[in-house]
Amino acid sequence: METQIPTSNREHFENLVKDVRALEERLREGGGPERIAREKKKGKLTARERIKLLFDPDAYFQEIGLLIAYDQYEGQAPAAGVVTGVGRIDGREAIVVANDATVKAGSWWPETIKKILRMQEIAMRCRAPIIYLVDSAGVNLPYQGGVFPGQYGAGRIFFYNSVMRRYLKVPQLAAVLGPCVAGGAYLPALSDIIIMVEGTSFMGLGGPNLVKGAVGQIVDSETLGGALTHNEISGVAHYRARDDQECVLKLREFVTELPAPPPLRVQIKAPRPPARPVTDVYDIIPADHRHPYDMHDVIGCLIDEGDMDEFQADYAKEMITGHARIEGIPVGIIANQRKLIRGTAGRPPKFGGIIYTDSAEKVAYFIETCNRHGTPLLFLQDVSGFMVGTEAEHSGIIRAGARFVEAMATATVPKLVLTINHASGAGYYAMAGQGFDPDFIFSWPTGRMGVMEGESAVMALFSAELEKLGREGRKPSDEMHERMESVRAEYDRQLDARFAAARGFVDAIITPDDTRTALELALRTALNNPGPHLGVPVLPYGAAD
Repeated sequence: METQIPTSNREHFENLVKDVRALEERLREGGGPERIAREKKKGKLTARERIKLLFDPDAYFQEIGLLIAYDQYEGQAPAAGVVTGVGRIDGREAIVVANDATVKAGSWWPETIKKILRMQEIAMRCRAPIIYLVDSAGVNLPYQGGVFPGQYGAGRIFFYNSVMRRYLKVPQLAAVLGPCVAGGAYLPALSDIIIMVEGTSFMGLGGPNLVKGAVGQIVDSETLGGALTHNEISGVAHYRARDDQECVLKLREFVTELPAPPPLRVQIKAPRPPARPVTDVYDIIPADHRHPYDMHDVIGCLIDEGDMDEFQADYAKEMITGHARIEGIPVGIIANQRKLIRGTAGRPPKFGGIIYTDSAEKVAYFIETCNRHGTPLLFLQDVSGFMVGTEAEHSGIIRAGARFVEAMATATVPKLVLTINHASGAGYYAMAGQGFDPDFIFSWPTGRMGVMEGESAVMALFSAELEKLGREGRKPSDEMHERMESVRAEYDRQLDARFAAARGFVDAIITPDDTRTALELALRTALNNPGPHLGVPVLPYGAAD
């Protein structure tokens, strides 16, 4: 077997993947070996051990929000103290939210709320069962101002609980595997099923210390709100288990007893491998993000047999649209072409990654067609924005762009996003940016998300000053060069996929190797809902009657 000589493209991409994987490995350690040992000493499993036991062995599990807050709180909040993701239980797609007791006793940071809400939104939009593995000391008090109040504070969790329970009929199963105090107790209380573990779980609006201070009663945790108390006396819980393992296996059993999801509304065929190895993208994507490449080559690595029925292949070629399959599942592909497009009939060439008036109209029509046919949409983002200038404005690009955005925003089929490289300007919005509620939004490590690149920002901020110096025949000072370089560096930091993932702008950074598997799981999860994928939440017609 020949040894492959790495190209600069491959080396660059593989180094990015290596850096992301090293970061993820560190974050998966949670609070570290000492705190893990402390939980073990109590006879408890860690959050990740519980998840591994809950989901099908050796099946792909897509963690969501692993990088959230990794660059905040001096590194003291790995994964914001809660492990969240999507996997399969006995072959059925399900959502999990698991407090990590090794991180500040599983207490809630502001970003913990963000992660829980995101998983509830995925459950609501996809109508997939959601399982809460509760083990939390409650609000992280020094940060209560970012946890407790506001429209998207902790109360929103219980609002979503209630809507799923009353109107959407999304199954919610909860296991109390440690402390569950104060308002956090409403999370399991608003679920369909509550299991508690003997000896280690506690559920109460106030713990023994608070009870002593508030009403003067002296009581131990087990008597106040332990598993036996809530099963035998209060009736709040429904089942009790001897240990974590029995509890989690019981949850698996309950999932298998749920009513089957409705039939899929798309025709799925036998999966086929792509036309070329997925890892070829390591060579295709340029090490310099400004350089062109052919998006068709990337698509050939992702779709079954590289077989795409390209829609209007000869028209507005800067946008690629077409019907394809990923692991046998039909999708409508919408992708930005990154190479220079030669002009026709004496017209100038078009720049790759830019959306023009005719391409906006083309994509809007394609989206509406897929929506009528019930075909899920996959947006492959490498977009620098909409075209500007006299010709663009005179061609009605604002109206065409608005039609593109409206078609995308109002499409009721599942929408998935994979950021390949750029996700810039208003083009990011049109290509199903996060504000438009895609079911899942992923990025490769090469993804760059922002209003503009660092060099463009330097020109925007310093051009007037540079022009003045030029007129005066002077050169920029060393101090000005330093300021300009500082702006470039800061923009590069904020454009990095890890920056986006740390703030929840993407659900996860995935590698090319995992991309087809991740997209297949995301599509299957989204297709649990035969109704509209629009807004959070969309109530069934007449639900409020």
